[in-house]
Amino acid sequence: MILRFAWPWIPLLFLPPIGWMILRYVRDRARAPRIRFSSVRLLERAKPRRKKIIRHLPFAARTAAVFLLAIALGRPQSGARGVRVSTEGVDIMIALDVSGSMQAIDLKPNNRLEAAKLVAADFIRGREADRLGLVVFAGASFVQCPLTLDYDVLLELMSEIRIGMIEDGTAIGMAIVNCVNRLKKSDAKSKVAILLTDGVNNRGTIDPATAAQVASAVGVRFYTIGVGKEGDALFPVNDPVFGQRYVRRPTQIDEEILKKIAAETGGKYFRATDTDALRAIFDEIGKLEKTEIQSDEYVNYSDLFGWFLLPAAILLLFETSLATVLVRRIP
Repeated sequence: MILRFAWPWIPLLFLPPIGWMILRYVRDRARAPRIRFSSVRLLERAKPRRKKIIRHLPFAARTAAVFLLAIALGRPQSGARGVRVSTEGVDIMIALDVSGSMQAIDLKPNNRLEAAKLVAADFIRGREADRLGLVVFAGASFVQCPLTLDYDVLLELMSEIRIGMIEDGTAIGMAIVNCVNRLKKSDAKSKVAILLTDGVNNRGTIDPATAAQVASAVGVRFYTIGVGKEGDALFPVNDPVFGQRYVRRPTQIDEEILKKIAAETGGKYFRATDTDALRAIFDEIGKLEKTEIQSDEYVNYSDLFGWFLLPAAILLLFETSLATVLVRRIP
């Protein structure tokens, strides 16, 4: 809370009169007429001691009333500081590959998909005023979560993603189209999609190159990420005799089409061969697509003079009552 006087010079003008009132009162009390008695013990017994205090109350009430009146005329105010924030947000769709090849265990903590979910979740938590959505794809593609500012809901839906929830395959073109459909009517300053895959487009009715041209036409920028190490990778296999075991299989990422998608839409291609590299990629994308936040500080003031004016009026009434009833002076 902020306290101030709108007219601070007015209370200062009252200081000399208040000081003069106190000095005059003290002087008058010192010069008051006196009668000499050989002994005042009988008078002290006859007159209650509290009268000595009461006789000063009118002056004290009058002085306090003038002091409060001076403060009220200075217009005391209290203010609450606030911040007006305006943002130019970014709309971001994240497209995650959930095909069978994402089971490869060359990325920590478990496999490629779990690493992607972990890093993407950290990326989502780091945003402040952006709408984010989620698309998943394998042999087909669908929207797991539309654009939203409710990051808790988005993170909950992301945690439910698993391999096998869609028929196997890699439909990169369909994933691009789904992202574009969600972003094309956006009024955001920047419309962005992050596409993460470890395979080659082999499914879907739209090829990635055509989908990239559509994205470019509506102003959607794609950052593409190839996930996984080059060469063979270990995959879990359920053996009916020996249980789960791991076999080494070749992996292939169509880096050429991912680079083409990024170049066509004004984005950038990245390659992540481990979890740390994937986290660094998302950090770089976050810096490239940084939301502009402008804040204006302001203070709202409200007048408080009523809190001083009312007590001043009560004190003046109290002083008048004392002077005319309890503490009457005889000329």
